[in-house]
Amino acid sequence: MKALLGKKIGMSRVFDQNGTAVPVTLVTAGPCTVTARKTNDKDGYLAVQLAYGLKKSKKGKKESIKDYAFVREWRTTQVDEAYELGKEVTAAVINKGDLVTVTSTSKGKGFMGVVKRYGFKGSPKTHGHKHDLRKPGSIGCAFPEHVLKGKKMAGRMGGGTVTVQNLAVIDVDPEKNLIALSGSIPGARNTYLKLIVTKSSEDKEGKSK
Repeated sequence: MKALLGKKIGMSRVFDQNGTAVPVTLVTAGPCTVTARKTNDKDGYLAVQLAYGLKKSKKGKKESIKDYAFVREWRTTQVDEAYELGKEVTAAVINKGDLVTVTSTSKGKGFMGVVKRYGFKGSPKTHGHKHDLRKPGSIGCAFPEHVLKGKKMAGRMGGGTVTVQNLAVIDVDPEKNLIALSGSIPGARNTYLKLIVTKSSEDKEGKSK
């Protein structure tokens, strides 16, 4: 299984062979450094750890010490040869036509009411509902005389980890480490993300042969 770490650049569009506009999200993926490899014998599971980017160096820190900005680990059943310890992995490991799963942090919306947060309809917009249009309404009943756990109420919205599956790789530029993914992915610009190849285009070519 192949994976990469990167950053979201923004959205754009490309045109296919029929001239149809396809919305894409541009991502800078790599170069990533393989910082650790977990084995069944030593750690009890098989995994690879990647690191991407460097934090701003603080005063008093040695220049030789690398402080990575984004480090993630993913479990796998088989480690690819490209993921040797200490090796750099670039966007060249991902091919056009692959299907990838993207995990990122969604945009934070702040404290929101139930209408925006959960899509509540709200109260009727009629006479007598001047200040109750966006209220949640009843939050409990006479018994058991308390609000049940998990009740949908106003609160902090967004800013959580979101995973989007089966996004097609529209194009890859290995020299610039740029990848164009179909559709949208969670997060604002410059948000760190993790890409895992769930279905390779090479497998499709092998089956067709």
